[in-house]
Amino acid sequence: MAESEQSKETGRFEVKADVPSHFAWLRTRMSMERTLMSWVRTATALIGFGFTIFQFLHRFNQTPGIRPAEHPWTPWVLGLALIGTGIVALTIAVWEYRSLVRYLWEKDFKPIAGVDEFAHHTPVVAVSVVLILIGIFAFAAVLLREP
Repeated sequence: MAESEQSKETGRFEVKADVPSHFAWLRTRMSMERTLMSWVRTATALIGFGFTIFQFLHRFNQTPGIRPAEHPWTPWVLGLALIGTGIVALTIAVWEYRSLVRYLWEKDFKPIAGVDEFAHHTPVVAVSVVLILIGIFAFAAVLLREP
């Protein structure tokens, strides 16, 4: 049987159920976890920095004895931009993570994935969702403030 005919019958490629393949699968899964955790750190910094910039500059502009800013809405726009970027980036990262987890638990990888029939989820997804909700709250808090 030709190699192309064999790959049509078995899928895109052949998965060997051996120890090196299992550990390669585990390394890939852990790499996905680390990547999502990096996005969580990045989104936390963006959301926190955006909220802090807005609060600091907004209060600074209201300080007595300080000349009013030429563009008093600038901290408002900058804060919203940073918070919104953090929310969008983390949402895309969670979506990408979930799609990759689904891919790694497809039937082609079942022999090397593990003994269970379902994908195990780690707390990083829950932390990501909570951070997205915090970001939405911060975005709304800044949006509803007067610039």
